[in-house]
Amino acid sequence: MAAARGSTGETGSTASRTAGPAQSRVAGPAPARAPGEERALTSVAAGERYLAQEGAESKGEQPVDVPRLWHVTLSVSGEEAPLKEVRRALEQLAHDHPFLLTSRYAGDHAEIRYWEEARDLHDAAAVALRLWGEHRQTAGLPPWEIVGLEVIDRQTYHQRIAAGYGPAPATPVGVHPY
Repeated sequence: MAAARGSTGETGSTASRTAGPAQSRVAGPAPARAPGEERALTSVAAGERYLAQEGAESKGEQPVDVPRLWHVTLSVSGEEAPLKEVRRALEQLAHDHPFLLTSRYAGDHAEIRYWEEARDLHDAAAVALRLWGEHRQTAGLPPWEIVGLEVIDRQTYHQRIAAGYGPAPATPVGVHPY
């Protein structure tokens, strides 16, 4: 999910990087082998990232650089805007980005909650801080500023729910007034 939102739209970049060696192997006919001759298999040494991830998993630790889920609460506020316009804008944002879980709003502030898939807290927060500004025009969002941001990992979110803190898990998904 995060990869799709974070992509730059450069669809040809991967193809241009991989076309070289792969194209040369595919371009000509395969070398002839005698009947019954086995094809030699070769292996590729594991990279440092793979070895670090494998080592972390064997110790029961969180894998290195593997995307995780982060619960994001983004709070925005500003000058009073008509409730119908605020609701319509938040519904458009939710339609454009179905990852949004729930939005609450009033005439001068709103709160958006959703799950973000990111490598670490810094990446999740960076995406969250861009969300409102990047979609202000396309969704018709009010010109409000971000006044609050909370990003917590999945484990912390579930611990809060179990302890009776945070939003109830039965909070309806969608756009709702305060």
